[in-house]
Amino acid sequence: MSKVENLTIWHKEIDLSVCIYTLTKDNKDLKHDFGLKDQIQRASVSIGSNIAEGCDRNTSKDFARFLYIARGSCSELKTQVLIISKL
Repeated sequence: MSKVENLTIWHKEIDLSVCIYTLTKDNKDLKHDFGLKDQIQRASVSIGSNIAEGCDRNTSKDFARFLYIARGSCSELKTQVLIISKL
């Protein structure tokens, strides 16, 4: 088992990404979303990917940097979900 598999936050993010994909996959209301659906899906996957990549780095400093990147993707996802909910 790799180190990332020991992180609860990583498992929760995987669940979030699955939820995002499930909600957006065949949603007819998002038919004319101008690419926002794809952007939401990419942002959700980016969060977990950055946590995993940072965890596999050799230093705590590198890990922290990737956590900041993941945090940025969280903000991106939050904004996109808000926008699409208003559409």
